[in-house]
Amino acid sequence: MSANPGGSSRTAVPAPLDHIRVLDFTHVLAGPFCTRLLADLGADVVRVESSKHPDHPWQSTYISDDQRHASYLNTNRSKRSISIDLKNDAGQQIALKLAAVADVVIENFSAGVMGRLKLDFATIEKLNPRIVYVSMSGYGHNGPRRDWTSMNMNLQGYSGLMTVTGGEGDPPTAISNSWNDYIGGLHACFAVLQAIDKRLGNGRGSHIDLSQFECSAAMIGPLLLSSAVSGKVPHRLGNRSDIVAPQGVYRCAGADDWCAVIIENGEQWKALAEVLGSDKLRADTRLSSAAGRMEYHDEIDREIGTWTKQYSSAEVERRLKAAGLPAERVRRIDQVIDEPDPVTVFSHMEERRIGPMLTTRLPFTLAPVSLPEPRSAPTLGEHNRDILRQWLNVSGEQFDELERRQAFT
Repeated sequence: MSANPGGSSRTAVPAPLDHIRVLDFTHVLAGPFCTRLLADLGADVVRVESSKHPDHPWQSTYISDDQRHASYLNTNRSKRSISIDLKNDAGQQIALKLAAVADVVIENFSAGVMGRLKLDFATIEKLNPRIVYVSMSGYGHNGPRRDWTSMNMNLQGYSGLMTVTGGEGDPPTAISNSWNDYIGGLHACFAVLQAIDKRLGNGRGSHIDLSQFECSAAMIGPLLLSSAVSGKVPHRLGNRSDIVAPQGVYRCAGADDWCAVIIENGEQWKALAEVLGSDKLRADTRLSSAAGRMEYHDEIDREIGTWTKQYSSAEVERRLKAAGLPAERVRRIDQVIDEPDPVTVFSHMEERRIGPMLTTRLPFTLAPVSLPEPRSAPTLGEHNRDILRQWLNVSGEQFDELERRQAFT
């Protein structure tokens, strides 16, 4: 059967996860982002939701009548929803039966929650030895931090990331847009793909215990390893590099108008000096090496800044690119969205609540496979009946009995 009911028509080459069923117990962002990536690859992702514990309750700006906001609509598109009361005996039995026929179960609760609900890996593995079970808590399910509450800011701070972002003298600086959630979701996605591939060989499932803290630490691995070897704390470089120079963003003629420039080698340095028309930079032998340019970075920045302030960022970009130099104007978010050239990552989805909606998708093509087109995010419990019929062959009479037993919420 197709694992993508309600989606676009099948192609000659099915999507990579067309046959995969994912039971999604996740909430907020890290988990839902992982399962959205799996849905983008063709999996049938069923979100287990509850009116008693709505997702993203801290969001105050809703854009639909059923109290969904833009982040939810984007992160949970292409999925289906079943509303189960996991503290109700009948509801818990439904969840167990769904897990018994699922390929993947994903949860991002605090350690111990799924065990208390009797939906942990040890319980489900007995029913479904082929299950790929993902636990993606903040600090993992083992060790002294397993019970810590985690949020994106805390994880960035504890991993050391905030002290290597920004410049010297700045307060600890976070990367915006819930970095840890997206990095955690991405790591969980490729862990699932690896586990599915392994299962093709040995027929056995896996328990993936993912620590979002460790995902963040892994992303600054070279800095951590360098510090371990040298015994020194890395300097905070801001927009500069510890390898090449000059590198930075330079103010241009317009209001809040900037261009990013990086010079990687001596040939590029000579080309930059020519574009700037600076006899001073051309003649200064101290600047012939990257080490020399790093030492006199401040002086170079002043020369570059004096030149860039004469032109718009688009003109600076044009002139430097014409000389073969890596330079791009710094764009605001609205300018990225309004990019006239087509890019893979953007798509317009027909969101049935609000009409056409710009959404992001996988930033690559996969020829000759046609990946599914994004579909509108589900309403709470929208697919209760269809999911139970398709996954468990539940009849109409059986479904009505489950409703009488208050299995759904």
